Amino acid sequence: MAVNRRYVSPRRQEQARQTRRAILDAAAKLFVDPGYAATPLTTVAAEAGVAVQTVYAVFGSKRQLLSELVDVTLVGDDERLAMAERSFVADIRALNGLRPKLARYARHLAETHARQVHMILALASAATADADAAAIWRKNIEDRRRGMAMFAADLAATGEVRVSLERAADVLWLAQDIRNYDWLVRERGWPVERFERWFVDGVAAVLGAPD
Repeated sequence: MAVNRRYVSPRRQEQARQTRRAILDAAAKLFVDPGYAATPLTTVAAEAGVAVQTVYAVFGSKRQLLSELVDVTLVGDDERLAMAERSFVADIRALNGLRPKLARYARHLAETHARQVHMILALASAATADADAAAIWRKNIEDRRRGMAMFAADLAATGEVRVSLERAADVLWLAQDIRNYDWLVRERGWPVERFERWFVDGVAAVLGAPD
């Protein structure tokens, strides 16, 4: 029996991708200034050049738009690829030694922070007054802690970590907080290379110390 297959036009797929990108770009601008709470979806739609119904059709809600914006800003694209499958993770796992692994992660961290610092700081600010933003901020914190627990386990496999996995994950989680980048690079004017060395030297010193 013949099976009817639904044809999906590559042109329509590309148009849908461009529409989604335009909405995300508009939200990235407006959720930073004037801010998440002060920006209705009608304003996002106008900035993106689409109908507000299109925003709802693509994202469903303002909260979901914010959540996906945070995710896309984190990884730098909208590919459906888990963080653990990203190339920088494979790079880190292929390296030997505590400091080389930390150095590769520090480079990734600096690149990520440069891309998302405005968005994440705006999210942190919005979280103080908006329940949806607070939930997404909390999820971001928890996701980062889980990621650092995985990284701590990889570092421990080098045999150079002298503290517990829990303590190692906590140290990594604190050191990679975007507010460190904000203060040191944006406020104090550190070159990115100095920030990366600060991360590697600081974390390596603590992880190599006994509990």
